Amino acid sequence: MKSVKAVFKKQIKDTIKNPATMVQFIVFPAVAFVMTELVARGEMFAESGMPQTIFITMMAATFVGMALIPFVAGIVSEDREKKSLRFLVMAGVKPHDYLLGVGGVVLFASLFPSLAFGLMGRFSLGELAVFIAVMVSAASASILLGLTIGIFAQNQSASTGLAMPAAMLLGFGPTIAPFNEQVARVLGIFYTQQLNAVMAGFQTVSGSPPDPGLVLQSFVVIWANIAVLAVLFAFAFIKKGLRG
Repeated sequence: MKSVKAVFKKQIKDTIKNPATMVQFIVFPAVAFVMTELVARGEMFAESGMPQTIFITMMAATFVGMALIPFVAGIVSEDREKKSLRFLVMAGVKPHDYLLGVGGVVLFASLFPSLAFGLMGRFSLGELAVFIAVMVSAASASILLGLTIGIFAQNQSASTGLAMPAAMLLGFGPTIAPFNEQVARVLGIFYTQQLNAVMAGFQTVSGSPPDPGLVLQSFVVIWANIAVLAVLFAFAFIKKGLRG
């Protein structure tokens, strides 16, 4: 636990030194709020038959994919570039310590935009609980992927180049899925698309809880993603953790 706390405190200090990196944790909820209140809740949009939460779903998935993956990859690649990761490992920090330390800070920060998205959706308590749980799970998967990319990247610039294709696929893909069934089926194996799947089962305003079968299926997919990404992270850390 001491190693986890040390990494956790280090990451908080690094984030405080560079608060501009946290802007993206505000931008995506802000865009969702503007689009939802000015467009989705308008009379013309209601006639289209599309759910009022569509922009919330889009921005939530985009945040989890496009914001978190490059953000976390940048943290790790910076630690490697500055030799911080080498010193941490030599000091006895294990892969799971580093994962919990860095990932814990990012996951905690992700709770605030996740809650903002949920409140914008005007969900029932049951829906809000499910939404937050899905967001936290999806954010955990993105953190693992970002950590893995950051370890394999040679430097911060390289980490951005490696992270962006994955971020585009996982973050931007779900925004296309509602308009293309084929894309939705292909992306169904990825965790960010499960936000669409869960939100599709919500009956906003009615107060009805989400379909338990649909929710369980989505969590199975998300946690299968997490399991695979956890193995990749452990492999990357063991293979390249001391380099840089």
